[in-house]
Amino acid sequence: MKQIKSVQRSTIGQERLKGLALLAIEHDLAKILEELHFRTHSAFRYYHEGNSLQERINTEEPLATLTAMKDEVGYSAELQGLDDADSNMFYNPEEDEKNRVVFQQENAECRVSLTHEHLSKKKYQHPQGRTSFGMSIFNLSNAIMGSGILGLSYALANTGIILFVLILVSVTILALYSIRLLLLCSQKTDCMVYEDLGYRAFGMPGKLAVFGSTFLQNIGAILSYMFIVKNELPLVIQFLTGLDTKNESSYLNGDCLVIMVTVTIILPLCLLKSLGYLGYTSGFSLACMVFFLIVIIYKKFDLPCPGLELNSTRQAASMIPGKKTGVCEPEYYTFNTKTIYALPTILFAYVCHPSILPIYSELKERTSKKMEHVSTVSFLSMFFMYILTAFFGYFTFYDQVNEDLLHTYDANRDVMILLVRLAVVTAVILTVPVLFFVVRRSLLELIKQQKFNWNLHISLTLVLLAFSAILVIFTPSIKYIFAVIGATSANMLMFILPSALYLKLDKTLATKQKIKPVIFLTAGVLCTLITVPLVIIDWVHTKQSNNTGH
Repeated sequence: MKQIKSVQRSTIGQERLKGLALLAIEHDLAKILEELHFRTHSAFRYYHEGNSLQERINTEEPLATLTAMKDEVGYSAELQGLDDADSNMFYNPEEDEKNRVVFQQENAECRVSLTHEHLSKKKYQHPQGRTSFGMSIFNLSNAIMGSGILGLSYALANTGIILFVLILVSVTILALYSIRLLLLCSQKTDCMVYEDLGYRAFGMPGKLAVFGSTFLQNIGAILSYMFIVKNELPLVIQFLTGLDTKNESSYLNGDCLVIMVTVTIILPLCLLKSLGYLGYTSGFSLACMVFFLIVIIYKKFDLPCPGLELNSTRQAASMIPGKKTGVCEPEYYTFNTKTIYALPTILFAYVCHPSILPIYSELKERTSKKMEHVSTVSFLSMFFMYILTAFFGYFTFYDQVNEDLLHTYDANRDVMILLVRLAVVTAVILTVPVLFFVVRRSLLELIKQQKFNWNLHISLTLVLLAFSAILVIFTPSIKYIFAVIGATSANMLMFILPSALYLKLDKTLATKQKIKPVIFLTAGVLCTLITVPLVIIDWVHTKQSNNTGH
């Protein structure tokens, strides 16, 4: 009898162990299936975000575990044949419910862990740049420097020394402030492109506003460079051939030369699929402008005011001191109908804001403070270069200075001036395709053209170049390019857009913190509303006066 009871107890113990094993297997199998389902779902999410499935999650272990459990599942199926009474005898509902609660808690913790890991990787981190502090200063100085430097002496002659210095200092400080606003906006949104800031703040209208301003600014720069070719290339040919200015040959006609240079040099370069060596022309342009400044300083002492012979039809007698015109006496303050050109010309000379964020993104160990230091050094360097060019150009020609300073120098006698003209003309001819690539690429991005298409590439190039050449031919003076572009696109990129984006993107600003950006925005709007109509009125008035004179 004791043996029978012992056998029964042994049988009951075995059945109890089998029941516990079954519960354990079911629990583990359900946990594995739940984990596999969750990880597979996470893998698909990572796949749609462009990440590699193998890099984000490894499902081989759960799959292998699931395969290894097949025998145990089969064994559990055999246990299903056990007697229901015996199974119910050893089945504990309370313990099973407790195990399920523990399983759900563990599963929830696993989900939270994976979700936190996913969220920490979801935010895109821009890679650290490799450009040093000094090279960033050089790049930004290249972006600032342009044809606007040629119009600063004319702006000084029509404002006077005091007013010109006041405007130049003010624009320098305000330009640095606008760069600070752009960097703050970039920190708020983690955007490194000006157009993306516009889209983040105002949607598609904001992106189009930034795109339109940048497009117009680049077109204005192209027009100014082509106008320099129109102005200076005939003088270079005249010096080399020894022909008189009254000669009406086509190769001494600026309009004809612009068309010839555009067709034979600029168009083939613009049709290239990539920039190639043209990407280095910005450094060459900066070197040419430094050489230009050195020659201007030297010529101030080489060409005294008495007996100075000017280009075109100006006579030396008008420059002799003692005349009523007083051309050799500096003006500290003056105001006339041409004074309105000073501010937009300086704005045109300083605009570089579409390049700020790309240079910031490439800065090594970048911080907002470090980029502000880069901007400060670059702008101060350009400030001294601008003020030296304006002053030495003005003190050489006084109120007889031309809208294009280089065009004021005599074309026939000076080899050094010839070298400057050759360097500047070469630099601007090679720079036009670089700007043209930027304009065309922005247009293609706007229409979402991803694949390269030769037909579209060629047709867009021909249309834009023809449009630019026509505008240059019918524009009477480079000062109108400086004025119109400076009062519109340059003003938008420097004053209006940075302040508007900052006010829109930073929701935590107190009322006092909004005062400066609002004043900045208002000043930019007033500058456009006042300057553009006055420039147009002066343009029309000058044209009518010329027609009446003839």
